[in-house]
Amino acid sequence: MTEWTADDHRHMARALQLAERGLYTTTPNPRVGCVLVRDGERVGEGWHERAGGPHAEVAALAAAGESARGATAYVTLEPCCHQGRTPPCTDALLQAGVREVVYAMDDPNPQVAGQGAAALREAGVVVRGGLMAAAAAALNPGFVARMTRQRPWLRVKVAATLDGRTALASGDSRWITGKPARTDVHRLRARSCAVMTGIGTLLADAPLLTVRHVETSRQPLRIVVDNNLAFPLDAATLREPGGVLVATASSDEERIDALREAGAEVLQIDTWRGRVGLPRLLGLLAERGINEVLVEAGQTLNGALLAAGLVDELILYFNARVIGSSGRGMFALPALESMQSAYSFAITDTRMLGSDLRVTLRPEAADHV
Repeated sequence: MTEWTADDHRHMARALQLAERGLYTTTPNPRVGCVLVRDGERVGEGWHERAGGPHAEVAALAAAGESARGATAYVTLEPCCHQGRTPPCTDALLQAGVREVVYAMDDPNPQVAGQGAAALREAGVVVRGGLMAAAAAALNPGFVARMTRQRPWLRVKVAATLDGRTALASGDSRWITGKPARTDVHRLRARSCAVMTGIGTLLADAPLLTVRHVETSRQPLRIVVDNNLAFPLDAATLREPGGVLVATASSDEERIDALREAGAEVLQIDTWRGRVGLPRLLGLLAERGINEVLVEAGQTLNGALLAAGLVDELILYFNARVIGSSGRGMFALPALESMQSAYSFAITDTRMLGSDLRVTLRPEAADHV
């Protein structure tokens, strides 16, 4: 077993901080940071900012210049060894004369998957892996999910009252939570490749589903699950950057043509239980390089995703008000016959945002990042 020093942890922690700077911008690539250390001093650092741009190792090498020769590279992901939009990072590290590479997590991409580390070792570089791997994976749940499960990481966000109601019986829900919680949702949108909702929510609330309260250079794709193509041709979200994808089970070509002319992409999905096949939809999104999907929907789509076993994470925002049983719930699900068949989650984080409580949960039975 590799023994890690306090300095190893300190330098990798810095590399992870750098990786987080790409939280909103690197998709479909992973968030990666790199620190170069020689004689105990950091001589260069960098992070991957966006697809097509320099990888973290290349950015750090450029910052270090000749000081990279004989240095140790601390990088949050196993260096790549294949030609993509940019040349292999293993080649850049070897050409710069790096003596040692310490990386956090193995690359789940089958094109790398241990081959990057092997190539460096064969060239005489000392390679050690596994330092703070869990922290690196936590930065990239979508990339890991897409590479290992061929579907994106799916978060479901719900804002609710203390008694678990998301709206009044009339549908009025503005605003259940306060501004700090709503700003936090925009951070979730900013890190997501796509934001998904159902046609019921679109018709009732006319949401834009764009990032507005945090600074970002990229807008997520908006996905609307619309079984029967009720999507309004004048919907405001069609005029926003980032694009709109309508996933439907309908074969109404006239309506499909009208939506496409209005600016939407229409994706016909094989039906699943008479509705859009949600597993198939997520598989197609993964094929497009979509890593993380944020769901902001009503109880129908939320329940369908939960019942299909597609929810990786719940983000619940609770406000300390009660509106009663006439209000709308979080998940529309079939009646359960026993408590043993209930959907079980583990709470992974709780925090206050202004006067609202944010609770983060993950399914207990699933093997997730």
